[in-house]
Amino acid sequence: MRIGELAKRSGLTTSTIRFYESKGLLNAVSRQENGYRAYPLEAVAVLAIITNAQQTGFSLDEIKQILPDDLRNWHHDELIAALRKKIADIESMEVRLAQNKANLHNLLHLIDTKPEDVACQDNATRVLEQMGIAIGQKPR
Repeated sequence: MRIGELAKRSGLTTSTIRFYESKGLLNAVSRQENGYRAYPLEAVAVLAIITNAQQTGFSLDEIKQILPDDLRNWHHDELIAALRKKIADIESMEVRLAQNKANLHNLLHLIDTKPEDVACQDNATRVLEQMGIAIGQKPR
């Protein structure tokens, strides 16, 4: 099939398909006598795998490492290791995101609990001090 048909079937743009091909993710491409690319039906499945893998956090380089030339010939141990690593990466990211969220909630609370008799500039100093951030003395 030609790239236009592949784009319709995969829901991707032709430029995205060419990009994946240039990155070595779409290997089974041949050229017809007229110079047009010819893609096998399997290319639709390959593009779906690439898209799904990207949506779950895999980079194109990671996908390239585990994507076999023949979809019926996956390297089981490499695939399992890559999936486990990605799960660990996501769990680590979840911890960092939870810490970031807690820090933002704390900052919001510090800012939001400004005493009414305190000016905004003084409140900024108060917030920074409570965060453990020392600000220098004003120049004389």
